[in-house]
Amino acid sequence: QVQLVESGGGLVQAGGSLRLSCAASGRTFTSYDMGWFRQAPGKEREFVAAVKWGSGYTHYADSVKGRFTISGDNAKNTVYLQMNSLKSEDTAVYYCAARKPSSSGSYDYWGQGTQVTVSS
Repeated sequence: QVQLVESGGGLVQAGGSLRLSCAASGRTFTSYDMGWFRQAPGKEREFVAAVKWGSGYTHYADSVKGRFTISGDNAKNTVYLQMNSLKSEDTAVYYCAARKPSSSGSYDYWGQGTQVTVSS
């Protein structure tokens, strides 16, 4: 059974940094797309960043380019989201997700989310 467990959320002042972690278990994630999404109160969930496990290919939402970095540690089966220069508009619940190599569009597995609150 695939499990994705996020950690690292919290309260931070604007301009500060946080690193989120997503521990993945239950199968081998070779060639999976591992993504981070977020959902702010009253808004739809939105894409933040993704990495293709194994190739290291990454892509980001325009709103976080240059501030956030996604990376993966194959040995630990963990994906990270380093968030720098945080803004109040980054406040949201952040979700880790995994998409099978054969899938397109929607992600197949989701974590429970971790709250990030940026105070101005």
